[in-house]
Amino acid sequence: MLDIENRDDAVEWLLRHGFAAPPDFEVLAGGVSSRTVRVGDIVLKQSLPKLRVAVDWFSSPDRIHREALAMRHLARIAPPGSITDLLFNDTDEHVIAMSAVPRPHSNWKTMLLSGDVRLEHVHQFGALLRAIHSNSAGLREVFADKSFFETLRVEPYYRYTAHHAPAFFGRLIEETLATNTALVHGDYSPKNVLIHDDRLVLLDHEVAHFGDPAFDIGFAMAHFLSKAHHLAPSRERFLEAAQEFWRTYGDDSAEARCVRHSLACLLARVLGRSPLEYLTADERARQAEAVLAIMVHPPAGMPEMIERFAKEIACR
Repeated sequence: MLDIENRDDAVEWLLRHGFAAPPDFEVLAGGVSSRTVRVGDIVLKQSLPKLRVAVDWFSSPDRIHREALAMRHLARIAPPGSITDLLFNDTDEHVIAMSAVPRPHSNWKTMLLSGDVRLEHVHQFGALLRAIHSNSAGLREVFADKSFFETLRVEPYYRYTAHHAPAFFGRLIEETLATNTALVHGDYSPKNVLIHDDRLVLLDHEVAHFGDPAFDIGFAMAHFLSKAHHLAPSRERFLEAAQEFWRTYGDDSAEARCVRHSLACLLARVLGRSPLEYLTADERARQAEAVLAIMVHPPAGMPEMIERFAKEIACR
């Protein structure tokens, strides 16, 4: 079986598909669902049938071709330069080739965890998501299949965590799967953003589908708030970033659902199949207690939810 993390395999694949094979080779870290390597100015990505996490988590490697499809369409509807160019889609060995983001660049998650929180980056993040959602009305049929979203998000995040708050998750899962209003990225997270020349480049689109855009808001919001919890010296800055992200996105038509997705993701990232690795055991327990308390009577507005979360984690 092809393993692109093996240099010889990667070079052989490149040559077989008409690419040059530069001498430099680097295995890129960070992903649990795929192998990713950089060879010169090309990045290769190969999806895995079993994800690299502590519990069993399986998903068809065909999802890499959903990523290829998403790259083609996102390049058209997202701001220029925010999506890498797709170069090749190998449907037999589940590999895609894309242009590498020029160096120097920084991973946004790494920057945030170091306490480097810049509101201009947050503003770009919100504006990029707003562009994807608002420009995708004609893609309903193209991205109608939600199977990858169900195996990579609904089951490991929501169903796996649901026994902690059955009524809350039962309602949310039902309305999420029934909502079809925009192209949803499904993995809208700082770890999937590289920053080059102070501009954001979005990666990892294999969960893209036409569905509930409020999920993207909740998924991203959980990252800002979990970092606010984890990094107490920078807490106010992260809370300000969360508010800025919501203000920039600027669509309150589904605000209550965005709040529910934020709470669900905050809980899933400490009790689901893929817990945030930077949170300590005590922080995970504190976050679970805080979120479960808020879930009893969720606020209708996002600003109120952000403030409530900050107060709950502070008092535990």
